[in-house]
Amino acid sequence: MLRFAPSQTKSIDLSGLRVAIFNYIISKKLNEDLVIRIEDIDKDNIIEGKDKEILEILNLFSIEYKGVIYQNESLKYHQKLAMQLMAQKKAFSCFCSEDKIQELKDKAEKKGKVYSYDGFCETLSDETVLNTNAPFCVRIKKPEDSIKFTDSLKGDFSFKHFEVDYFEILNHDKTPTYNYACAVDDMIMNISTIIRDEQYLENTPKQIHVRDSLGYDKQINYIHLPKVNSTIKSVKQLIDDGFLPSAIANYLVLLGNETPKEIFSLEEAIQWFDIKKISQARVEFDLEELKAINQKHLEMIEDMRLSKILGFADTDIGKLGKLFLNEVSTIKQIKEKIDLIFSDKYDYKGSNDEFNKIKESLKKAPYFENLKDLEEYLSKETNLDNEQLSKPLKYILTKTQNGPDISHIYPLIKNYIGEIVK
Repeated sequence: MLRFAPSQTKSIDLSGLRVAIFNYIISKKLNEDLVIRIEDIDKDNIIEGKDKEILEILNLFSIEYKGVIYQNESLKYHQKLAMQLMAQKKAFSCFCSEDKIQELKDKAEKKGKVYSYDGFCETLSDETVLNTNAPFCVRIKKPEDSIKFTDSLKGDFSFKHFEVDYFEILNHDKTPTYNYACAVDDMIMNISTIIRDEQYLENTPKQIHVRDSLGYDKQINYIHLPKVNSTIKSVKQLIDDGFLPSAIANYLVLLGNETPKEIFSLEEAIQWFDIKKISQARVEFDLEELKAINQKHLEMIEDMRLSKILGFADTDIGKLGKLFLNEVSTIKQIKEKIDLIFSDKYDYKGSNDEFNKIKESLKKAPYFENLKDLEEYLSKETNLDNEQLSKPLKYILTKTQNGPDISHIYPLIKNYIGEIVK
């Protein structure tokens, strides 16, 4: 089983979405289930409704998963296993105050060393512990030997016992700490492969140490992905800006990867994807490259589907939207072009007499199948021809003098003339 574990304290960013996509692809290749585990133990920083937003985004990207689990649902297991570690003398009560811990950190900083707990409470006798009424957290004893593991992408790692340290597993309120909860949850869920951002790599030896201390000897395959450097704060921002989920997914799989082709779907990627071909270096998000990929996905999208995204149910509107792909690259930009066509036209920068004559004639005009017949009708009605007719007409129908030729646009809007000319 694989898991994607987003936090309920923040939105999914591009690195997080890439992790979700790779978990989905690998779960399909391994024929194993993927579960979404919402990290919600940091109660002070939880954002109400963020979990629903995360799941909506995963659904937008067609990331299939077996179920959703909330981390706090396993609280009783976190506490029970912590008591087991304490009973086995593998963990201990720590009564050190926050001031004392800060003092140790300050001393380490002055000496230019990395902070590590001095192990003072590890030596307390059972009698002392029983007679102490002060609040306490629970710390796990540091390992006796180095913690070693292999990352399928980055290779072999070894962490010394002092790098793992006596880290906390239960807070003063007896809720689990991040590394402890993750380790226990991965154990009870029988996770086989963990794919996550490289920022969590240094957490790995601590989580392995927890499971080793609990006697869990199943080897988990780790894959830590390089971060996507980007000024885009969330995936939702890109969706709101009019990028297709299929294009974003395409781009994130392509980024720092060797692929047989540039444009593809997630279903296609499952067939040839090889995690070992992913670059180990951090990758830079390129908005212009995403725009180019989004254009190509918009070109391939079914006309009716594009029309519905734009708020219609007419293949002609889908075709109309695609006419603008030479100058725009997102749904939002296409919609702006369509909205211009259906907007009021009253600020024509030319002859108002010509503009008004054509507009009034259009309001009275019968239906014409082709543009040539319409132009002939308008010419007779207004006594205008050539640019006197064509320029105001294009503006009335599109509210611009730029973009696709009116001869390409008219066949797609002829059924909407009554709504357009108002």
